[in-house]
Formats: sequence, C-alpha cells, structure tokens
Amino acid sequence: MTEVVRRAHEAGWWLVTTGLTTPTSGNPLRSLLHASHLLTADKLAAVVAEHARGFGARELVTYLADYEQSTLLPLQGEGVAPRQELSIGATIAGAVFRSVQPRTTTDRQGGQRLWLPLLNGVERLGVVEVVADEITAALEEDARAYVSLVAELVVVNDAYSDTFARLRRRKTMTLAAEMQWELLPPLTFGTDRVVITGALEPAYDIGGDTFDYAVNADTADLLVLDAIGHGLPAAMLASAAVSAYRHARREHLDLPDIAAAMDRVIAEHFGPESFATAVIARLDVNTGRLWWVNAGHPSPLVLRAGFVVPVKEEGQELPLGLQDTMALCHETMLEPGDRVLLYTDGVVEARSPEGDFFGEERLAEFVIRAAASGDPAPETMRLLMRRILGHQAGQLQDDASIVFLEWATGDEQHLRL
Repeated sequence: MTEVVRRAHEAGWWLVTTGLTTPTSGNPLRSLLHASHLLTADKLAAVVAEHARGFGARELVTYLADYEQSTLLPLQGEGVAPRQELSIGATIAGAVFRSVQPRTTTDRQGGQRLWLPLLNGVERLGVVEVVADEITAALEEDARAYVSLVAELVVVNDAYSDTFARLRRRKTMTLAAEMQWELLPPLTFGTDRVVITGALEPAYDIGGDTFDYAVNADTADLLVLDAIGHGLPAAMLASAAVSAYRHARREHLDLPDIAAAMDRVIAEHFGPESFATAVIARLDVNTGRLWWVNAGHPSPLVLRAGFVVPVKEEGQELPLGLQDTMALCHETMLEPGDRVLLYTDGVVEARSPEGDFFGEERLAEFVIRAAASGDPAPETMRLLMRRILGHQAGQLQDDASIVFLEWATGDEQHLRL
C-alpha cells in the first residue's frame, strides 16, 4: 500500500482505483464512503440503510423535502423499510425539519426512533429516520456524523441523476420553472457572520422571478430579479440576466458596472420591450456596510430590533434593459443583528380575494414576529411563503421571490445539527 493510499484509508477515504467493492468492516462511515464511489442515486437509500447497521441501526430511512417544502418524501430502495410521505407542518419528522433539532420517539414495539435533520451545510434537504433497539448517546453521535455524509451524497448524486428531482416534485413542473430551479444557488447558506436564505413561489410555475448570491472571503453579493412577462420568455430573460450578473461579478466589477453589463445583455438580445427590475447588493461581512443598486425595484427592507429602518435612495434607476446612464450606488451601515429583505413586487402585491394587498407592513411584521419567536431564517422564509399563498387563497397572480439576509445575529448555530 502506498503512503498516499494508506493516509487516505486512515482518514476514511478509499480510492476508486483500488477496485474494492465490499464494505470496510468496523466503521460505517468508512464503509459508506467506500461504497459511494460507484454508487448511483437510485441505490443510495438501500446502501445508506445497509451500512447504517454498522452503528446499530435496524432501519434507516431518508426523506427529502418537496419543492414547496410542505411534505417529506421517503427514498425507496431494496431492503429499505416502507414509509409514507409525512407532512412538514404536522408530524414529528416535520418538526425536526422546521427546527433543525433532533427528536427521539418510542414505537409500540418498544424500539426507538431518532429523527435527524438532513443538512447540506445549513440548507435543509429533508430528514433521516433511524430505528434502533435503544438510542444511546453513542449511537446518536455516530448517527449525526453518518447523516452528514448522507447529505453530501444526496447533493453529489443529485448532480448526475434525475432520481431526487423526480421524487421532490408532487405535480407537473413547467419548463420555465425547471429552468429557474436549475439556475438557483442552494436555498440557504450560512457562516459565523452571515446567513442568506431565499424562496420562490409558485414553485411549479415560477417564470421571471429569481435570486442569486455568492460569498467570497469578506464579501456577500446578492441579487433579486423580476423579469417582465410570464412563462418561458420571462425565464429565458431571467436566465440570461443572472448569467450576465455572475460573469460580471466574477470579473470583480463594482455594482454599477455589474448593472450596466446586465442592462446590455437584455437590451441587445431581448428587444426594446423587454426588461427586468432588480436589486443588486453587496455586503462587507466584517463591517456591515451594505451597498446596492436599485433598477426599478422595491427598495431593500432593513429590520433592526423589531423595527423597520428607513434606507435612503437618491432616486431610482430604470429597469435593466432600459437604462441610459450609469446606475447610482446607495449604501447604509448595518448593525449587528440586522436583517435585510430583498423581494419582488409579487410578495407585497399578493392580493386577497377581498382585494387586500399583502403589503410591506405585513411583510415586515411577519419577519419581526418570526425572529422574536426564534424561528431560524429558512423556516421564516418557508412560513412566509405559506402565508403569502394563503393570503391569495393559494393562487398567486404573480411570481414572488425573496432573499433574506441576517448579519451577525448570533443565530447561526441554530441552523446546525
């Protein structure tokens, strides 16, 4: 055995070039890592359940959240215990997903079940159910590490297969929505200084709304965008605009130049009647200084200690695709614990059957109450979208997209397992 292979083996990794296919005995993490190199997504549930026996699990079932984050859907496989889908809003498994806190229950046969959140970083993918004769502290510790690896395998295998995407959709998705979901970054990202989470509705019929973000060293970049129109034309415009945004951002351009690059792409390739409104923002995660460009869009909403903080904008630019001058850059200083909302007009203009708009005041109050009750940012966004859909009797007349940023709130640890 070479020194490189020996060190990899000792670290729990195994090289595909060894050609070994049998589990490594005595260490379920190592054996699952070994098996994962030649694993296909449709076999993941079975392999994960099999190797979990190494730390004392009789059964292990992996559940993924659907696109609307209303239901947990079990991954099936040979040897995997059969399960039904579970409501996120009304079950113990759903409570684990919502709170990102493990739960242990006892079944009628005297066995115990450990429910663990399935997390990619701090993004909630679903939950895992572990069944054992007894959930000891040692077993839970092993299960936590094991489930962290399972989450990584779900993400990796999702890039090569349609298995998980098919499972997660509970009804037909439009082509425009397919494009938008493929364009998105992870719905939630967090560090010890900043948490960013986003949401889109209607999940299966989204068209022109989207968001993007990137965190590089000491800078967090964010975008929320609303392309004119509906369906595939709006999705195509949004896709081109986000690609232009990412290209300009990766070229280290400042915000007005990023807006100009996006404006040129839309104007040159989509015609004089096509445009998109947007807020393009940048945060220094060390100092809290926030800059943004507003291209015909609702202004950022800054929340501090239970109140809305007014932000000053020296005029508002034309939408992207219609601009004739360089955009102005606005700025403000955040304070530790501040929360920032970037959203499209479909959020505040959602109208009830009686004609009542959801409105900025109701939006701010909802987020403030959620923070006061201790709801983590991802759960706040999930509940907010449920509330907006309910306000409009389940039928949004326009796309609704939102990005929620928390700076130095101290709540980051609540998102971890």
